[in-house]
Amino acid sequence: MGPGNDTEISEFLLLGLSEEPELQPLLFGLFLSMYLITIFGNLLIILAVSCDPHLHTPMYFFLTNLSFVDICFTSTTVPKMLQNIQTQSKVITYAGCVTQIYFFILFAVSDFFVLSVMAYDRFVAICYPLHYTVIMNSRLCGLLVLVSWITCILNSLLQSLMMLRLSFCTHFQIPHFFCELNQMIQLACSDTFLNNVVMYFAAVLLGGGPFAGILYSYSKIVSTICGISSALGKYKAFSTCASHLSVVSLFYCTILGVYLSSAAPQSSHSSAVTSVMYTVVTPMLNPFIYSLRNRDIKKALRAFLVKETLHGQLS
Repeated sequence: MGPGNDTEISEFLLLGLSEEPELQPLLFGLFLSMYLITIFGNLLIILAVSCDPHLHTPMYFFLTNLSFVDICFTSTTVPKMLQNIQTQSKVITYAGCVTQIYFFILFAVSDFFVLSVMAYDRFVAICYPLHYTVIMNSRLCGLLVLVSWITCILNSLLQSLMMLRLSFCTHFQIPHFFCELNQMIQLACSDTFLNNVVMYFAAVLLGGGPFAGILYSYSKIVSTICGISSALGKYKAFSTCASHLSVVSLFYCTILGVYLSSAAPQSSHSSAVTSVMYTVVTPMLNPFIYSLRNRDIKKALRAFLVKETLHGQLS
């Protein structure tokens, strides 16, 4: 146990989405299916982009990063929930809880940054098409991703270390299917003022900052598109960012819906249920949004699947 805790705590209880025994097999099957679809779909995107030289561009480089983050993001919470359902146990160790908080925050904030960088990429492509290859060079793309990861790692480390200073006296039950930072702070019996300040400051800075960047990028994109005279030109310009705009809307709307609704009087159980939208559903839908709306991705996926099929037949 970390220093500053009055009581030696070795484990917490994750109450999950439902305590009804008859619903457990249904929940297990549902979440296992969504998890496998998420892993398979995002992995296909990564493999298709990696195997097609025509897709080795900044836009698809950032897309593979988004797919990787989505795989890790979902893997932070769902496997533990599936294990608890399968073993009929609600236990998570204290160390496991802190570790889950660290990686959950890391990949959640990484999603914000990757989506923001992707918006900047579309901004440059549409507003400065003649200078796109010069501006979005491999060095800048790598630097944007590197800075994003370093920022996210440092933030997650800070939040986790702040978590270690809290004391938990009697309330060891977490009304959620994973260790969510806000829920853990509410369960603490020690002073949580500093934790709340750090948590909300980080949320505004690292959540609101990238969102402001996305809004600015799209305001410029819309302004540029409106200045295009031909209808075909407007359609082509908008189609290049339609998938990204859909993913951004889905991700931010679900998160805002969860955390705005959590401010209203409601049970913690309802908050846990609505959290499924951005922790499980959104990462699962992202590959479909990009593959269904993007001809290059569909072409690369077909080529990859045909290649693997032929390879399997020959071997």
